[in-house]
Amino acid sequence: MTRAFLVVMDSVGIGGAPDAAEFFNNGVPDTGADTLGHIFDACARGEAEDGRSGPLSLPVLAGLGLFHAADLASGGGRVGLRATPPVGTWGAATEVSQGKDTPSGHWELAGLPVPWDWTYFPDTVPAFPDDLTAKVCEIAGTDGILANCHGSGTVMIERFGDEHVRTGRPICYTSADSVFQIAAHEAHFGLDRLYDLCERLAPILHDMKVGRVIARPFVGEAGNYTRTTNRHDYAILPPRPVLTNWVQDAGRAVHAIGKIGDIFSMTGIETVAKGADNTLMEHLHAAVETMPDGSFTFANFVEFDSLYGHRRNVSGYARHLEWFDAGIGRLLPKLRDGDLLVITADHGNDPTWTGTDHTRERVPVLIAGRGMGEIGQVGFADVAASIAAHLGVPSQGPGRSFL
Repeated sequence: MTRAFLVVMDSVGIGGAPDAAEFFNNGVPDTGADTLGHIFDACARGEAEDGRSGPLSLPVLAGLGLFHAADLASGGGRVGLRATPPVGTWGAATEVSQGKDTPSGHWELAGLPVPWDWTYFPDTVPAFPDDLTAKVCEIAGTDGILANCHGSGTVMIERFGDEHVRTGRPICYTSADSVFQIAAHEAHFGLDRLYDLCERLAPILHDMKVGRVIARPFVGEAGNYTRTTNRHDYAILPPRPVLTNWVQDAGRAVHAIGKIGDIFSMTGIETVAKGADNTLMEHLHAAVETMPDGSFTFANFVEFDSLYGHRRNVSGYARHLEWFDAGIGRLLPKLRDGDLLVITADHGNDPTWTGTDHTRERVPVLIAGRGMGEIGQVGFADVAASIAAHLGVPSQGPGRSFL
C-alpha cells in the first residue's frame, strides 16, 4: 500500500490570485502581492542580508518546480524564475473560499471549501461588542480586558504585558482574520487558566462564525516578554467530513504535525506532534521513516507566517525558506517507492506588503513521487481529491484528482 504526506508551508504564496483586488491590508487591495516573488527580488537586490546573503537559494524546491509554479501563477509574468529545470510535478492552486486565513485554506486543501461567510471584527477601538467583552470578564474573573483591538501578537504583548501582569486582565485582540486571540502570562495568569478561558469562550464565538479562539501564552519580565510554543487553537469544527475523515473512515492511520490537529479540532486525526518548526521537521522525518503503509500525514510549518510574514521580516522569511529547503532535501531520499509527497501553502503573507495581515495569493503545488511534469492551474480542493485517489479512498469533496 502507498502512503501520502501533505506539507503546508504556512503563508508561502506565489501571487496571481484572480480576486486579490477584493482583499485588503490597511485599506490597500492585495493586487500584486507575491510572497515568494517579492522575497526573491529582495534577495537579488541584496536587501535580505540579515543572517544570510546573496540570491534566494532553494535548489530542492526549485527542482520540484517551485519557481515554475510561481511563473504559472502570474500568467507567465515571472518567466525569469524558470532557471532550474524541475524534476518533480508542479502546478499552482487557486482558492475559492472567501477568506485568506488558516481555516479557509486548510479546509479547502482538505476538500471542503468554507460554506459560509466568516465573522470578522472591525478595525476599531474597541473591536469587540460589549456583551462579548463582559463574557470574557465573567469567565476570567477580571474587571476588564486589555487591547480590544486589531494588532500583531508580539506588539500586543509589548504594549500591554506590564499592565496585564499588574492587573491580571487578559490581552484580547484580533486581526483581519476571523479570530479572537487571548495573550496571557504563563506564570502570572496561568497556562491552564488561559486554556480554560479559551475553551469556554470557543462555543460562543463559533456560534458567531468566528473561526478560531487562540490561546497565546507568553513568559518573561518587563521589557523582555516572549511567546511560548504552548499556543493552542480552538477552531470551529468542519461541518462535513474532510480528507482526514475520508482516510480514517477507510481504516487508515492519520497523523498530524504542527497546528493541523487544532485547525481541524482533531477530527479524523489519531496522533499529533507539535513544537517549533525545527522540531516539526524532525517529526516529519520520523513520520516518513515510521508511518505504516496506507497512512496519511498532514503537516503545517507555521513560522513562515507567525515569525516572518506578519512581522514583515523579509530576510527572516528568506532564511526560513532556505532552512526548509535543506530539510526537504534530506527528506526526499527517505521516501519509499509508492509514497506521495505534496508541498503547498494555505495563503500568502507577503513580507514586503503594507500592513501586517495575510495576502490573497495563489499557492504552489509541488509533488514528489509521481514523476515530473506540469499539472497546470488547479483548485485547493483538488489536492484532497488527488491524495484520496493516491491512497485509494473515496473522495467526498468537489475537487478532481490531478494525478
